[in-house]
Amino acid sequence: MYSLHLENGLLMIKGATKVISSTQTSACVETDENSIVASGQNIEVKKLNLEDKEVCFSGNFSLLKLSSQSVKQPLLKRIFK
Repeated sequence: MYSLHLENGLLMIKGATKVISSTQTSACVETDENSIVASGQNIEVKKLNLEDKEVCFSGNFSLLKLSSQSVKQPLLKRIFK
């Protein structure tokens, strides 16, 4: 089970199992059930505690996308960041 809370430019995700990627324009987080992609500007990780399954981002968010399947990045893209 997971929860999303967005308020005043802070996005809190509870139930996170893995942070797939995080850039200034997007963040991708995996939960047991879904993958969550947040897009926008000036995105930063503010808190990361995977033991408690919590991650918090700040930024100007323009899109939140939920996917029932894991988001997999191509191998070459992961190697050549």
